Amino acid sequence: MIQYRKLGEREICRELFAGFVRHQSVTKCWRKENGGWVVRDNPFIDDWTEEEYEILVTCLKHTVDTGGLVYAAFCDGILKGFVSVEPVLFGGDQKYLDLSSIHVSEDMRGKGIGKSLFLTAKEWAAKAGADKLYISSHSAVETQAFYKAMGCVEAQVYHQRHTEEEPFDCQLECQL
Repeated sequence: MIQYRKLGEREICRELFAGFVRHQSVTKCWRKENGGWVVRDNPFIDDWTEEEYEILVTCLKHTVDTGGLVYAAFCDGILKGFVSVEPVLFGGDQKYLDLSSIHVSEDMRGKGIGKSLFLTAKEWAAKAGADKLYISSHSAVETQAFYKAMGCVEAQVYHQRHTEEEPFDCQLECQL
């Protein structure tokens, strides 16, 4: 059975991710070319290094410390999914809040955890005054299928920092 709850700053540490499997085998990705979206072959394995886990821990702690949301799914006490939403509105009239991360452990994908996490993020963002979630998303075909199923569309306004940091990400928004 899956249990969901907010995470506190003190419990966010590298050890929290001991049973979490980030691994994703990617074969095809969406790319924006000449103003339109196309699927391209782009095989690679996506996984986190120890350095990336440490960066993730720092970022998630910062999210909590600044009043954002870090919400997680556990199975038998082991972290199997999490979502984070930053607390600062941006995008002018768009009133975006940044869904800065959402991940489900490879061994638990396809069981509705991502959907539950996403819906909680939407609810929290609406209560925090946002009109839309902003997502700088992995461009893998499977990842984009998830976001489309959640009602996401291409963002009306792109966040410059996101596009500079991850030029191949798909910039999305979801109406709350």
